[in-house]
Amino acid sequence: MNNLAWGLQITVLGMGLVFALLAMLWGLLTLVLVLDKEPVAPELPASEPASSALQSTPEDTAPVAAEPTPALVNGLPADLVAAIMMATMTHKSNLRRQAAPYMRSYWPGSQLFASRWVAAGRSRQNHTWQSRGQK
Repeated sequence: MNNLAWGLQITVLGMGLVFALLAMLWGLLTLVLVLDKEPVAPELPASEPASSALQSTPEDTAPVAAEPTPALVNGLPADLVAAIMMATMTHKSNLRRQAAPYMRSYWPGSQLFASRWVAAGRSRQNHTWQSRGQK
């Protein structure tokens, strides 16, 4: 009974240390995420239309030119999406001819052919052993 109590004590101590370290790492990662936030750019209020920034005021005779915004596809630059698509299409057209399914002579599990090692083992299993001196 004494050994059981000691074993339970060590188990609780070990598991407690593991979960305490996990909680500490969780807290540390949360702190890093809080401290590493990028500053948020101020947005235009919803009541003002977005085109109002492009209109000139009566004091200014020249209209204000707006910076062209880069084209985005799901938050990624369009150039990057195009490069990924081209790489994917090139990979698909090559069909990875060096991959295993294209190089196989026999379907896995068909047992039409086995390695020499397996074939030797099978032949030993199928033939009973006889001493060479006795026939």
